[in-house]
Amino acid sequence: MKTFARATLALAAALAIPALQAKTLVYCSEGSPENFTPALNTTGTSFDAARPVYDKLTQFARGSTQVEPGLAESWTVSPDGKVFTFKLRKGVKFHSGVNGFKPTRELNADDVVFSFERQWKTDHPYAKVSGGKYDYFADMGLPDDLQSIEKIDPHTVKITLKRANVTMLANLAMDFASIHSAEYAEMLAKANKKEQFDQFPVGTGAFSFVTYQKDAVIRYKAHKEHWAAPAERALVDDLVFAITPDPTARFSKLKAGECHFVIAPRPADLPEMQKDPALKVISQSGLNIAYWAFNTQKPPFDKKEVRQALSMAIDRTAIIRDVYLGAGQPAKNLIPPTMWSYNDAIKPYPHNPNKAKEMLAKAGVKTPLAIDLWYMPVQRPYNPNAKRIAEMMQADLAKVGVTAKLVTYEWGEYRKRMQQGEHMTGMLGWTGDNGDPDNFFFLHGCEGARPGGQNLSKWCDKEFDSRLQKARSIADIKERTRLYQEMQAIEHEAAPDLKLAHSVVYEVMRKELSGYKQSPFGSHQFNGVELK
Repeated sequence: MKTFARATLALAAALAIPALQAKTLVYCSEGSPENFTPALNTTGTSFDAARPVYDKLTQFARGSTQVEPGLAESWTVSPDGKVFTFKLRKGVKFHSGVNGFKPTRELNADDVVFSFERQWKTDHPYAKVSGGKYDYFADMGLPDDLQSIEKIDPHTVKITLKRANVTMLANLAMDFASIHSAEYAEMLAKANKKEQFDQFPVGTGAFSFVTYQKDAVIRYKAHKEHWAAPAERALVDDLVFAITPDPTARFSKLKAGECHFVIAPRPADLPEMQKDPALKVISQSGLNIAYWAFNTQKPPFDKKEVRQALSMAIDRTAIIRDVYLGAGQPAKNLIPPTMWSYNDAIKPYPHNPNKAKEMLAKAGVKTPLAIDLWYMPVQRPYNPNAKRIAEMMQADLAKVGVTAKLVTYEWGEYRKRMQQGEHMTGMLGWTGDNGDPDNFFFLHGCEGARPGGQNLSKWCDKEFDSRLQKARSIADIKERTRLYQEMQAIEHEAAPDLKLAHSVVYEVMRKELSGYKQSPFGSHQFNGVELK
């Protein structure tokens, strides 16, 4: 109670000044970041908190899957698809740091090399800082695929791969590829304060970091010297993330004018939101998946028959009806049906408790079987209420002789423990980062099955993985489609997880906010957004 009171007072104090300023945009965010270095994180919550600060070599046009120039104003790709040469913009200014850092130079190739080598080279001076785990970089196979990253001249960087990767330009537009200041890193290293690098971020983005009060508020200010076109710069003076995990509280603050924008509204609140003349509700089909992962390294989930049986135990139609309130569709593949290469010939596992009990018996499972069922403590765009879904699944499982203990942790702790493989079964989900099927299928790649990896089923199938690697190296869309459709069939038969739903993503803003563009990737950015 005391902790909540302190957080509430801190938030009230932080918002007292912005409330008097017409050019302060307040986003009621759903959770707290782990830190402010995207390379260290895998959650949308943390990416959102870092995104105002950083730029990447390439970027996605706001509201689009289209790759466009970022810090690299142009690039060339070798005919064999292995060598990428980037020409950096000149005159790009870094922020000053809240801990006294003052940049003495503009962005150059040293910053790009530093940012990637930190994730790649184990002897890099910052490799072990803040835990030193770069799961995104690793799960996408880059430690093995990279041959070299070279500074050709102050404004030219060459990245050479051992094998072609047709997703590379889109991958470099993702948050893990954010570019940091090597000069800032050097200053902190000399002062023996390396840990500040990931807590007090310095970048070239539209907003600079001001302060973070844990579990309460993050504040940023406009970076007046941002390199972007005027319409894509910060169009407000200040940006505030008011951390508000409870969706009902977010709605109350939105109605009261205490914040201008919220994500993940409760489906039950949408009719009232849509009728409110002060609010604007936007939506689009989500490039996402909600799933229930079986840890295939823990018996009895090492048997596919057990995984298939429990998939049949769950009534997904009831979940879509009662939790998503129809704002979603049952899933049968990892990728949503709007994405190219979707295999519509796959037949979903039916809800069949009698068949599930029969299969469990044939697999040698004695009931009652005790398992754990982990559920997220936060609302996500792909899952409006994980606890309620877990309760419904618990009831379904009881009908086939399976007793599920419901388990959850603080959001950052939850994700880390699942990535380490501590769970027997657990819920999570994914929103695509770059519009390519590879960005979903890598979640079942063998590289991600290691402890700490994002393959939460810890399932490694050589036939699946060989196709995953091959599809990255060829540009022929027809051939890539064939490979991905074969992978979906392999994955469906093995049932490493139960695909629950693809959701419709709703976001709500006050009418005085304009210029916001909903991202197909579920990201939230506030450059180019203004208040009337």
